[in-house]
Amino acid sequence: MPELPEVEAARRLIADRALHRRIVDVDDSDRYVGRPHAPGEVRGALTGRSLTAAHRRGKMIWLDTSPSGDPDGPPGPELGIHLGMSGRIQVTGPDGGVTEAGDERRYDTGPRSAKWNRFTLTFADGGRLVLQDPRRLGRVRLNPDLSDLGPDAVQVTPAEFRALITKGRIAVKARLLDQSKIAGVGNLLADEILWQAKVSPLALTNTLTPAHVNRLYRALKSALAAAIANGGAHTGEIIAARHPGGTCPRDGAPMVHGTVGGRSTWWCSREQAAPRPRNGRLAGASTN
Repeated sequence: MPELPEVEAARRLIADRALHRRIVDVDDSDRYVGRPHAPGEVRGALTGRSLTAAHRRGKMIWLDTSPSGDPDGPPGPELGIHLGMSGRIQVTGPDGGVTEAGDERRYDTGPRSAKWNRFTLTFADGGRLVLQDPRRLGRVRLNPDLSDLGPDAVQVTPAEFRALITKGRIAVKARLLDQSKIAGVGNLLADEILWQAKVSPLALTNTLTPAHVNRLYRALKSALAAAIANGGAHTGEIIAARHPGGTCPRDGAPMVHGTVGGRSTWWCSREQAAPRPRNGRLAGASTN
């Protein structure tokens, strides 16, 4: 599933290769991906404009568009793109060269992959920007509402992180996955962050010490920087050990598997020992 690093790669691809190219056609015929817009609504709003800037918060990309007609007129609508669970951005240049970013899984990108094209911008120079999505869980929306997203995980400050990560009484992994608190951390990144910080995914947020919070913040920044530089969340140090029989790459202890925040979770049995059970239940199983 695309996480912040994969989405950032898609944003950079758009910023590098798709800006300032006049849009002459839009295929927005997929009603599910384009909801709540009716087919033709996005086409009518974007045709004749160009993309002028590419932004991201968490896993959401939004693109500024140029004025239509009068160059001194008001800017056009923003175009929001969410990659969903298997989305990928494909940009074709004027020379026909194709560049892709998004989901790291290399599904077929040959001629047959056109069946997965869910949304397409066609440029005047003959190139295209395409959202490909085999599972059809991506979204395209005009003027997307970002009010439900917390601060971006790359940009969150230490003070913001401290206030958000310790709020309430919930398993810390579930808090890391809550996009309304900190936007951009997915399942693989959460496991990597917790492993780097030597914090149990089951630890309750209201029991985290200042030392825990500081380690988690440093691990958040370190894991994100490494994943962005190395090509995605799947490149984390702990990821290859997330399987039955896996051992911690740091101390060799067996890895433990469980479900936290509704997601499959792996952690080191020694350095990330789970909190003691309370009344027969794992403390980390509590909900906010």
